[in-house]
Amino acid sequence: MRDSEGFENAAALLPQDMRAQLMELPEPLRTGAEELRLRSGRRLSLLLAEGESPVGARPVQPRDLDAVLENATRASAHTALESVASGFVTVRGGCRVGLCGETVVREGGVRSIRRLSSLGIRIPRQHRGCAAEVYARLLEAGLPDTLIISPPGAGKTTLLRELVRLVSEGGRRVSLIDERGEAAGVWEGLPLFDVGPCTDVMTGAPKPEAAAMLIRAMTPQVLAMDEITTPADAEAARAATGCGVRLLATAHAGSVRELASRGVYRPLLAEGVFSMAVVIERRGGERRYRLEVLGG
Repeated sequence: MRDSEGFENAAALLPQDMRAQLMELPEPLRTGAEELRLRSGRRLSLLLAEGESPVGARPVQPRDLDAVLENATRASAHTALESVASGFVTVRGGCRVGLCGETVVREGGVRSIRRLSSLGIRIPRQHRGCAAEVYARLLEAGLPDTLIISPPGAGKTTLLRELVRLVSEGGRRVSLIDERGEAAGVWEGLPLFDVGPCTDVMTGAPKPEAAAMLIRAMTPQVLAMDEITTPADAEAARAATGCGVRLLATAHAGSVRELASRGVYRPLLAEGVFSMAVVIERRGGERRYRLEVLGG
């Protein structure tokens, strides 16, 4: 995928006038944008490393939000709203559209979202080279089971994607569980991001089912998964360790201490499922990666 393609794919979801305004922005703003934010009654904004920057003059209208969702779902917005209990829709090229609005709750759970009030469109990019130093250090350590941690939006998926590519180019078979379709951006069977020559990608399936199928069918040497967020996800990782595969995964946390304080992750640390953490930190708008041994 070209460096500018992720921004273009995200902008293509917008109404024509907003799309035109975005494509006229200076190149540094377009290349630095990490998300597009649309809030009803507010101006469209870009999420940059240093914060949000508004674009254009007119406020976003509810019809604009509906138009984005229709573009994202190929004009099947009603069908999509019935299936977005997770709060997002992933579209071609790995763009994730986060949804916020009035939830419909039935039987104790969120069943759909209606009357959208805001959207966040994540701009996917492949930052080649960002994982080179981390990969070298992991190789020196014997490629341990590794958990990438950071707060949301700090670049976990980007780093995981690059590590998968490097591990795969190194000759190891990698199975990538891409439940949300962001890591590989598979479209009609073809990954739009380069995830390496020895990588097999499964999209859409929940992590426990996907892990079991991939281990049985694809005999991976490394199993990669994006965003361990539920006890079922954590159990999938724990179960995989007994099958002789190495793990690469991501999780939401600002530090190892915060990770250990959360119930979903505490059993993984207590049982030594992961022996290394890569902590992503942002300083002065730049991402830095710090490796930390777990359980030591």
